[in-house]
Amino acid sequence: MGGPGVKCPRCQHENRSQAKFCEECAAPLARICANCGTELAPTAKFCSECARPVGEPAAPPRFGTPDSYTPKHLAEKILTSKSALEGERKQVTVVFADLKGSMELLADRDPEEARKILDPVLERMMEAVHHYEGTVNQVMGDGIMALFGAPIAHEDHAVRACYAALRMQETLKRYADDTRRSHGVEVQIRVGLNSGDVVVRAIGSDLHMDYTAVGQTTHLAARMEQLAPPGTVRLTAETMRLAEGYVEVRSLGPIPVKGLPVPIEIFELIGAGQARTRLQAAALRGLTRFVGRDAEVEHLRRVLTQADAGRGQVVAIVGEAGVGKSRLTYEFTHSHRVQDWLIVEASSVSYGKATSYFPVIDLLKGYFKIGERDDHREMRAKVLGRVLALDRTLEPLLAPLLALLDVPVEDAAWQILDPPQRRQRTLEPVKRLLLREAQVQPLLVVFEDLHWIDGETQALLDNLVESLGSARLLLLVNYRPEYEHRWGSKTAYSQLRLDSLPAESAKELLAALLGPDPGLAPLTQMLVKRGNPFFLEETVRTLVETGALAGERGAYRLTRPVETLQVPATVQTILAARIDRLPPEEKQLLQAASVIGKDVPYALLAAIAEQPDDILR
Repeated sequence: MGGPGVKCPRCQHENRSQAKFCEECAAPLARICANCGTELAPTAKFCSECARPVGEPAAPPRFGTPDSYTPKHLAEKILTSKSALEGERKQVTVVFADLKGSMELLADRDPEEARKILDPVLERMMEAVHHYEGTVNQVMGDGIMALFGAPIAHEDHAVRACYAALRMQETLKRYADDTRRSHGVEVQIRVGLNSGDVVVRAIGSDLHMDYTAVGQTTHLAARMEQLAPPGTVRLTAETMRLAEGYVEVRSLGPIPVKGLPVPIEIFELIGAGQARTRLQAAALRGLTRFVGRDAEVEHLRRVLTQADAGRGQVVAIVGEAGVGKSRLTYEFTHSHRVQDWLIVEASSVSYGKATSYFPVIDLLKGYFKIGERDDHREMRAKVLGRVLALDRTLEPLLAPLLALLDVPVEDAAWQILDPPQRRQRTLEPVKRLLLREAQVQPLLVVFEDLHWIDGETQALLDNLVESLGSARLLLLVNYRPEYEHRWGSKTAYSQLRLDSLPAESAKELLAALLGPDPGLAPLTQMLVKRGNPFFLEETVRTLVETGALAGERGAYRLTRPVETLQVPATVQTILAARIDRLPPEEKQLLQAASVIGKDVPYALLAAIAEQPDDILR
């Protein structure tokens, strides 16, 4: 019989007493001085570095419990959904980050001075995680472990985790320059990511989350971190698949990983990719055939004609995730019908609600043709050139427009304004610029994914809709059904409701995707019932990746019978995030029904749902 288990200081996993490394995350389980972090000999009674008695507890840690370092708005989100999350299986991306060689780096320093170097590193790591709404589940001596996708469900957890890792490296590079000059220390971190499932056991009132990893979820993330040279980020193929297109990666080939029977392919994260939306990511792989939206395209054509005649219009394309809102927008904005129109586009992103004007800045960068590498001087020149060429009377708009783009403003009158005044004077110039441009040529303004919009951008849109009047301007927006606005009563407003594809259109899409092989007929029959274009495309992609389909797009053949369809990971994340937004009683009802199966007899559901009959119906 072994003695009591050894709890891992990093991931809290209980290991057998003789273990030298954690079975879950591979962290060393050596005895560590609670005061200065020095590794201790098995028989030591005092620390050889700081002379603290080995049994004596450390001073209370600065980052002791998650509630001490989690921002208030995230803490509230977690606690309000706590009861609905406990006991659930969640798909997540796990991030491990640490300061490589911290023991050697800080060994000869006074513990207090060491903390002054180390704490800002941890703070910057955590800020990057919280910026993308991840949760820091554990703060170790010189690093952190974070989760994206639990306890707050995100349909793009892998993308957020990758962006957070890049932000960590970016902010730490700037901090490293300071520490090199002030302390003569070279600070570099390494980061590892992996995606997989966890089961959320419980969430404490201090926000600590007790969970069980499914399979190798946590172990592989820790391994990626240990394989990463300082200053780099490593990720598994699972994370890469979920973030493909959104990030730029370099394959490092199959690499043996301790604890796994065969080598696995791993990737280095280089930077953010070209894509910011799911459609852009799909376009990089090659778009599938556009089918089944003839009536909607005709409606857009009619509205465009009205706007061109000087009756400003706003059209909303509304539908659930994956039905093709962005694809319809893309096909319309790339058609011959709008060849004489100036098109300016903006999209909201899922993590952008906390950032004021995120889509407006996106729109202005497109309008002024500002590139990623442009410095402040080039940005200022482009804004001045375009605004003054359009209309010299617009010169007073320059200060707020430059301020929005984060270009330093040398205008004394602007500098003395307080934030509410600046806000008011920011909304008006953007609207005036668009309306003035619409006098020169017809203008198509596109705003995508309004369900993720921030309050400032919403105010601008409301203002613009009020001012359409006789402008040759068409405002084309799309959003999911949960988004609400106040434009419904406007005569200039019309709405297109997109549902899943009808069976004939779904067959047409699948024929283009799969090809003519008669052996594909059973698979086509299974898929046609689904109708959601995103689901169809991702299922085919998953079948190709798992080897059930061989060949190439438009010429696939089945290599084995497909009895059941596995829900692709990319679709699971969207469903999980959608389910988490349901009211608690509806979510419980859905969970009860899921236990029964796909066909749910009412009498059986009533027997297990524990809900009054009128509410259940």
